Amino acid sequence: MARPLNLLFVHQNFPGQFLHLAPEMIRRGHRVVALTDQANKRQTSVPTLRYRHEAPRADPNACRLGRTYTEMTDRAVTVGRAAATLRKQHGFVPDLIFGHSGWGETLFLKEVFPEAKLMIYAEFYYGATGRDVGFDPEFSPRSLDQAMITEARNAHLGLSMLQADAALSPTHWQASTFPPALKPLIEVIFDGVDTATNRPDPNATHTLPNGLTLRAGDEVLTFINRNLEPYRGYHIFMRALPAVLAARPQAQVVLIGGDDVSYGAKPKDGRSWKDIFLDEVRLGLDLSRVHFTGRVPYAQFVSLMQVSRVHAYLTYPFVLSWSLLEAMASGCAIVGSDTAPVRELIRHGENGRLVDFFDVQGWSDALIEGLAHPERFAAQRAAARQTILTGGYDLTECLPRTADYVERVARGARA
Repeated sequence: MARPLNLLFVHQNFPGQFLHLAPEMIRRGHRVVALTDQANKRQTSVPTLRYRHEAPRADPNACRLGRTYTEMTDRAVTVGRAAATLRKQHGFVPDLIFGHSGWGETLFLKEVFPEAKLMIYAEFYYGATGRDVGFDPEFSPRSLDQAMITEARNAHLGLSMLQADAALSPTHWQASTFPPALKPLIEVIFDGVDTATNRPDPNATHTLPNGLTLRAGDEVLTFINRNLEPYRGYHIFMRALPAVLAARPQAQVVLIGGDDVSYGAKPKDGRSWKDIFLDEVRLGLDLSRVHFTGRVPYAQFVSLMQVSRVHAYLTYPFVLSWSLLEAMASGCAIVGSDTAPVRELIRHGENGRLVDFFDVQGWSDALIEGLAHPERFAAQRAAARQTILTGGYDLTECLPRTADYVERVARGARA
């Protein structure tokens, strides 16, 4: 019987993508430790060391194109020192480190643990063509300067991959964003959807903050993202909404998401993207039927998906949201943006519908049809859930595959 492994998970917002994996490795008998930012207040049962990172933001005039690299390596220094403490004071030496490279945290861990294997969560590699940058001319017009800035942002991501023994990416499209020289490192396994929790429920109810209770079968349109912002098509959805509400006088619209920015730039006038695009269409909306809930506990997200008649999901060519797959597992009728990450999941007319990201009228028409004629999309709803169950996205399949992969890499095998 192989000996138990020592595993170190590194993520500034742990558990992040390791929500299910870290406990599974403990269940398999391995010793697991997490390293995360002290500012991260998420609770976990995994033994955790927290580092305190207070490096000043880099001066863009001094660093120019190296600003991102400077900020990420500053964090990497903090993490490296915390890792050294873990080794010296606690005697913990990992067989494998599994870290998210997005914030530079893994960059110096091989200096502290040269004997350890390093696995990278390879979420995304920036590019000036075919990805988020330059996709939406309203906010990111194409230019040579923007292309050079974008390529410079990859410095820490590329270096982290060059140090790695293996990598994991959640989708084939996200893996495809990495340069050819790095792709052989990457195994594609999705994080996994809990299909026992995210499932259709004809008796589901969801009560909104104003006391209104929605039930499965009601005329409910949903839009969900961590934050309401252009990267996730909030501006397009809001511009499509007046026509939808005018055509469907009984429809209720629920938007889950915060007022901050997860991706891209903040508005220049200090307002939130939520308010900017709500104000743009405010006069055309019956606001008594438009419900902004902010962020909600997970159980409320689940019940909302179970009462949703139509779920709209838009994204730039960027990282795919878990919420799309959870909505599919819940048997939602999906209307998604015709962008590369969404096309990997949604087959138009089979398990959902695709609409050009920028086609506001097309979005209005598709949403109206879905609300007005739910019977037309019953087969698509069932097919959406089936995609998650049998297409390699179910947690019961993804979790053992990922855990097996971690064990193989830790013991010196890539395949």
